[in-house]
Amino acid sequence: MDVDAFLADSVVVAEGKLFAQGAGWNMINVQGLPAQHDRIGIGLIIAVPYTETNKEHAFSLHLETEDGEQLPLGDAPPGVDSPDGRMRTIEGVFTMGRPPTLVPGDEQVIPLAINLNGLPFESPGRYTFVVRVDGEEVKRLPFRVQPAPRFGPPG
Repeated sequence: MDVDAFLADSVVVAEGKLFAQGAGWNMINVQGLPAQHDRIGIGLIIAVPYTETNKEHAFSLHLETEDGEQLPLGDAPPGVDSPDGRMRTIEGVFTMGRPPTLVPGDEQVIPLAINLNGLPFESPGRYTFVVRVDGEEVKRLPFRVQPAPRFGPPG
């Protein structure tokens, strides 16, 4: 499956379309560290080939440091077993049907919007959201967290 993805300030799906605000960035400037970022939106568009319709597929998303350590994305929902009460992966399943008007060889798209509020960053560096479909890595969305440049009088 082909997947397009991007980072934004916020994303939403409405009427089968993906809408984004502040899309297309790869840098977060912070006043100090540790820092907590208000919201990060991840927009995904999954192209499902004709031959993969009417089948259940799984997707997942996680955030990792440049050393490959998975970071928490938020608190685990009630009833989810987690040693520290935090969730490190967002997972879901989808099945795209095959309408009678779909021609063999065509594909259908599934837009997905994920918004993460209040993500903490302890240190500057490169971070990457990793997207998997059916267990296979299909997209990496790298970005950097760094101290905001200071402007003012020299000295």
